[in-house]
Amino acid sequence: MKRIMMIGFGAMAQVVWQNLPEGLELAWVVVPENSVAKVQAQLPEQVQVMSSIAACKHVPDLVIEVAGQAAVKEHAEAVLSKGWDLAMISVGALADEDLSQRLQQVAKQHDSHLIALSGAVAGMDGLAAARELGLHTVTYQGRKNPKSWQGSHAEHLVDLQGLQAAQVFFQGSAREAAMLFPANANVAATVALAGLGMDGTQVELIADPAVSRNQHTIIAKGEFGEMRIELMGIPLPSNPKTSTLAALSVLRQCRQLVQSIQI
Repeated sequence: MKRIMMIGFGAMAQVVWQNLPEGLELAWVVVPENSVAKVQAQLPEQVQVMSSIAACKHVPDLVIEVAGQAAVKEHAEAVLSKGWDLAMISVGALADEDLSQRLQQVAKQHDSHLIALSGAVAGMDGLAAARELGLHTVTYQGRKNPKSWQGSHAEHLVDLQGLQAAQVFFQGSAREAAMLFPANANVAATVALAGLGMDGTQVELIADPAVSRNQHTIIAKGEFGEMRIELMGIPLPSNPKTSTLAALSVLRQCRQLVQSIQI
């Protein structure tokens, strides 16, 4: 039986826990100190809930981050410095160049790995493969209903309430997008890491009153040819702000631990 640690225990983590593949068990959960008792009450006694990585005296087969960018900044270095592999859903945290470089250095020093999960998008394997021969351009387009952009920096760039037709309100690099729109940062950063990097990947953000689902489009051109990947995601019923596909990408990574054939 392989054992995993989860950093965070929100809606996504609970979906993953409830659907863990056979041969895997959740052994440790890391949450803020003021949430330890509450989360422990939701889990079997054999699952240890703690507030720090240092409290774990055993070696997980995999550590999974499903808690947000702040948790990456707080715990990732401690995980990697123990020589443990960390699969992270909050890839947008790596838009912080200092943090990204520091985590890469720690992982190299301790022979551990930082795994960027595909999250709410697909086709990252093909994009990364195309990079091997050379990519010319990679563009990510994020299209949402104006209501979904409320509360973000978009309110300063476009009249969301009065919008009658689709409007591109941001064009820039993946790094700029991740900094200005942290709620959209994970997707932009994931595409960037698979493709031309944070500064070489272009992002267009669109408010469109005609759409009801979040839409992700990735357009890449290079020596391999051209590709266009389109997704229309459905959120988790338990949390409308969380992509179902993102949760499934965590489950897929867990399944890799027990599968003989790796895809």
